[in-house]
Order: sequence, then C-alpha cells, then structure tokens
Amino acid sequence: MALNKLKFNSLNVTPTAGKTVGFNSDADGLEATFSGGAMTFIKKLTASSSSTLSFVDGSSSVVLDNTYKEYLFIFKDIHPGTNSVFFEFNLSIDSGSNYNVTKTSTAFRAYHAENDSGSALSYITDYDLAQSTSGQVLQSTNLGAGNDECFTGFIHLFNPSSTTFVKHYMAETSISADNDGANHFFTAGYGNTTSAVDAIQFKMNSGNIESGTITLYGIN
Repeated sequence: MALNKLKFNSLNVTPTAGKTVGFNSDADGLEATFSGGAMTFIKKLTASSSSTLSFVDGSSSVVLDNTYKEYLFIFKDIHPGTNSVFFEFNLSIDSGSNYNVTKTSTAFRAYHAENDSGSALSYITDYDLAQSTSGQVLQSTNLGAGNDECFTGFIHLFNPSSTTFVKHYMAETSISADNDGANHFFTAGYGNTTSAVDAIQFKMNSGNIESGTITLYGIN
C-alpha cells in the first residue's frame, strides 16, 4: 500500500479561537472547521467587607439558566475579614430566597507547612456532605487573615437548569492557611434536586469577605 504525504502548504495550523483543525473537502487539506468550546464572560462580583456574594439568574445581568450547560466561577485573591474561617457556597432553586439545596459530596487535600514541619495527602471527612443542606466548604484548613494571605480557585457547576438530573459540581482551590501552610483542596458532589438551580451564594462561615473577586463564565 502506497503512503500519501500531506503537502506542508495545505495545512492550516492557525485556527481561530474556539475552533479546531480538521480535514476540509480536499483530499490533502486541513483547516479550522470544527467549532470548539468557548468561555463567555457573564459577571464579576468584587467583595468589599461583603457578608455574601450571590449570583442570581436574571438579576444584575447574571445568566444562570439553560443558556449554558456548564458554568465556571473563578475566585481571585479572596481575603477574609476574620482569621481562621472557612469559605463556602450553597445553591438555591427559588431565585435566592433560600440557599439550602440538599448536597452529597467528597473531599481531599494536599498540605505542606511553610517551615517544612509537616505535609499530608488525605481524605477529609469533616468537609464532605451526606444529604446535607449546609454550605459546601471549599477548603480543609482555616483561612488566614494576614495582610498577604488569600484564597484562589474555581468551581464548575454543570447543567443547573436541568429538571431531570441532579446538579453536579467540582471545585479546586489553593489556600494560604492560618497556620502558615499551603493547602490544595479538591471537592466534588451534587445538589440532589431535579428542580432548576437558579442562584448560588458564596460566603465565609463567620465574618465578611474583606476583598477579592468572583468571576462567572458560561461554557459552550
């Protein structure tokens, strides 16, 4: 069987954003023809000694409905007003009147102390949920409130407007802990409801979010 070579000048390897390289109608040509996923900016919230930061569909230009099947929330430089607190979220099915969706989740973390005195990779039973309406904690160690300490990460929320399936989420965060160490935290689970989720709220379990931003994107 003879081997056929593609001519170098028949390759288009500079596709536009949101597209991929695929074969075109010519036998020896490639081009950017297939549509790929894209992130669409929706809303950024900036904390300023805020008790909560909430994204409610249809309020203040927020979209959290069937427009997208996946939503991404990115946390940047979240700084607590109080030392030794936890950052958490909860979901709503009634446009933010109540944040109490029943959730089941799993959680683990990697930890390393600044002074190299300790490290760990472990499952964290204290911050998983089993059919609980409590907020989902997004780190395994208390946040530090020192001037240089903050929290970063992201959470994916999948198909929140479905009225057939439960609402899955996956989160990953990096924490500057109050005991001077780095924590890499992972949690995933689902809101156990077939009602459409149309709002999400973030807060500290005590005190305010002193500063930082949360940015919402729709993924298609």
